[in-house]
Amino acid sequence: MQQFFIQISEWLLPILVCTILISGFIRRVPLYNTFVEGAKSGFATAVKLIPHLVAMMVAVQVFSASGAMGILIHWLTPVLSILHIPPEVAPLGLLRPISGQGSLAMMIQVLKSKGPDSTTGVLASTMQASTDTTLYILTVYFGSVGIQKFRYALTVGLLSDLVAIVASVFAVHVFK
Repeated sequence: MQQFFIQISEWLLPILVCTILISGFIRRVPLYNTFVEGAKSGFATAVKLIPHLVAMMVAVQVFSASGAMGILIHWLTPVLSILHIPPEVAPLGLLRPISGQGSLAMMIQVLKSKGPDSTTGVLASTMQASTDTTLYILTVYFGSVGIQKFRYALTVGLLSDLVAIVASVFAVHVFK
């Protein structure tokens, strides 16, 4: 069964690309020109996003470099112990909604210090995989189309990250 899924995953992307090309050819869509126009609009969108991304990266760096992360983890230690969250993993859970790269660096640090097969390492990997970069997504997608009122999307996104973190802890403690 595993070999079957490996074969499907190897062929899925080429089949999808061929299907799109054949469909466009049948419908007489000018494929190359359409691709170039899409690339132009994608570049324009990327240029509009640069200020939002720079602001987000600066905020993450200031938060980490100022020592605020360490102070926050110290304050949260009683709650973390009740939830069975190791203090080494807490920065990952706090940074993941903000920065994918920052949380990835935290996960790698945990994996190097505790090992990938340790409970802490498995928990860090599970948290990294089950949460998302909520603030980054809101910045990029909402910023690219000019949406400024995103209070409810932010609330739902952060709540889903919190649920994913708690579910990760639960799943690792039950299945590890």
